[in-house]
Amino acid sequence: MVIGHLGADPDMRYTANGNAVTTFSVATSRKYTADGVQKEETEWFRIVTWNRLAETCSEYLEKGRLVYVEGRMQTRSWEGQDGAKHYMTELIAQEVKFLGGRTGAAREDVEPDDLPFAYDQRFAGLSDEDVRWA
Repeated sequence: MVIGHLGADPDMRYTANGNAVTTFSVATSRKYTADGVQKEETEWFRIVTWNRLAETCSEYLEKGRLVYVEGRMQTRSWEGQDGAKHYMTELIAQEVKFLGGRTGAAREDVEPDDLPFAYDQRFAGLSDEDVRWA
């Protein structure tokens, strides 16, 4: 689980098979005091979303937006042109919740049903009748 702010607008593309994939970075920060000096550390996470979740994130997320992301960590490796082995760890999102308001939208122009504040891939393709809402 990661809660943080987007560092840039999401980047969406499509695979050769037509699957949507959106990537974005999320920063989490913590403040602490060491030796009487207040310090702040920021960690960056690369988030990867697929299919309908990718399309939703691309449409509604923007730089600075606060999000909650839940998923699994995955590390990829490859050999660069220089022959060195490179590694990248990514969070493959299963759920993304949009926290806070949209910074660029006039709230009175947006219907609540148009904003997917939470989207969970486990329920992809199910209608409202298929899911019992609490």
